Amino acid sequence: MSSPLRVMIVDDEAPAREGLRIRLGREADVAVIGEYGDVSRAIEAIRADPPDLLFLDIEMPLVDGFAMLSRLETVSLPVVVFVTAHPDHAVRAFGVRAIDYLLKPVDPERLHEAVARARAYWESARKGEIADRVLGVLRDADGGIVAGESSLPGTSSPARIPVRRDGGIQFVAPAEIDWIEAAGDSVRIHAGKATHLVRKSMGDMLAMLDGRSFLRIHRSTIVNVDRVRELQPYFHGEYVVVLRDGTKLKLSRGYRDSLSKLLGSVPG
Repeated sequence: MSSPLRVMIVDDEAPAREGLRIRLGREADVAVIGEYGDVSRAIEAIRADPPDLLFLDIEMPLVDGFAMLSRLETVSLPVVVFVTAHPDHAVRAFGVRAIDYLLKPVDPERLHEAVARARAYWESARKGEIADRVLGVLRDADGGIVAGESSLPGTSSPARIPVRRDGGIQFVAPAEIDWIEAAGDSVRIHAGKATHLVRKSMGDMLAMLDGRSFLRIHRSTIVNVDRVRELQPYFHGEYVVVLRDGTKLKLSRGYRDSLSKLLGSVPG
């Protein structure tokens, strides 16, 4: 993170808060923006100005740490590290997506690991947000065509498809794609040994790709015709499409006619 990690401490015991604050003061690029012994005040502070990292005690009077988090459901929650004297809460703590779990008295090395983990989380999230923004710009530019790129000859297909990978943007040429499968509200592009998850529907992908080279052979499968090696008979008039790399994909009966137009007649 380019700016200090903004930290808040919530613990009903003043000595515990002070000890944690002192230890955090020894961590580089960490700013403690608040410490609270009262849950209600802590909730107000988080709603007003959410920290990046929250160190939260579990055993507190009236409202424990878990109950406090449940009251913050409508807030964009910070990264949470639970701090407690009792190890038996660990499973439940990770069940509410705590990034770490520290036992009192807090070990400085374990504290350093928790801070590093939180910093890595936010760095990853920041890269993901940037990648999403770039993808949004690329999708909007020239009707989905990457700026500075031309369409494939005679088609409206983009010369390259932007995909998010490792926090950045990579580009996949349609010619590199072997096949595409539906994956919920996204699609998974298979290109050689690489796979890319893209937030588009199967219909979106068909609209982007050259219909002379890409064909839907099943409601959840699109194939690059150039990759097809052979067809093998299956049951009830269906076929198995075998790609050059040995991948086998099911050809649904409802899509046999369109495949016949590109590969020749399919026996009845």
